Amino acid sequence: MNTETRRTTLAWLAACALGATLGTAQAADPTWPTRPVRLLVGFPGGSTPDMAARALADPLSRVLGQPVIVENKPGASGNIAADQVAKATDDHTLGVVINGNLTSARLLNPKLSYDPQKDFAEISLLATAPLVLVAAPQLPDGAAFFAAMRQAGASANYGSVGAGSVAHLGMELLKSKSGIAPVHVPYSGNPAVVTAIIGGQVQMALVPPGVAMPQVQAGKLKAIGVTSGRSALVPSVAPLADAGVKDFNLEVWTALVGPAGLSRAAQARLAAEVPRIMREPETRTRLLNQGWQAVGTSSEGLHQRVKEEAALLGAIIRAQNISVD
Repeated sequence: MNTETRRTTLAWLAACALGATLGTAQAADPTWPTRPVRLLVGFPGGSTPDMAARALADPLSRVLGQPVIVENKPGASGNIAADQVAKATDDHTLGVVINGNLTSARLLNPKLSYDPQKDFAEISLLATAPLVLVAAPQLPDGAAFFAAMRQAGASANYGSVGAGSVAHLGMELLKSKSGIAPVHVPYSGNPAVVTAIIGGQVQMALVPPGVAMPQVQAGKLKAIGVTSGRSALVPSVAPLADAGVKDFNLEVWTALVGPAGLSRAAQARLAAEVPRIMREPETRTRLLNQGWQAVGTSSEGLHQRVKEEAALLGAIIRAQNISVD
């Protein structure tokens, strides 16, 4: 046997051995999913996180060949559902969570029943949306608004959907960057916040585009700026940077997670399918109509987003000594 023939034979034998090894490993790997997948959402049906979950669930069901069932488990700003996902052991329970569940929940409450850094398999950032700073329509625009609010000091108020919410922490961040000093007034939800601005109880708030823009278009609120760069969700609203607030970027977002013990087979399948689904034109259009910008990142992309925002919000929480029991 000449040298070239011998090399060819050895290569063929090595390939056969590798193929047998891979075949055995694949055969040992159970097919996932083997039954319906539960997708827990910590907010009611019709909420913005619920919309994102349902936009994902239908196409994901088709590609997985198993039903993906959205289950709403509202309460505690999404932490009840997040806790159930963190403690799941059946390999078929996932969750659609909001940024607070992964970034600020434990910073606000050290006694939280789950640890966002240890108890989740981070799968994908699903969708994002900026917030819109809205104010009473009689107040000035742009930089003049911030000048007026600096002069008003603590005699001005702002509303939010509750202590520790992104809207609350975002306003505290805005205060630190703009020099304004309005006092926080918490409400039960965005409709109550909007009513309070219209009624003159508070002068401003950060609210989602879907809440803000109908009221702005009706002349009941004024849009001062958006908390990101130019957004397709609110193309008519300038970034807050245009009003003189520099280095301010904050969005609300939803992400797909599983328990930390989620099998490698499940994580690999989801990592392949979910970002592709979120980039499909049908999904993007559906979410855009519901007030979301579809994203669909890798698990590493989600992890980086969580890390950066936890640092940003953590600094505000510590500086203002904010806590939620």
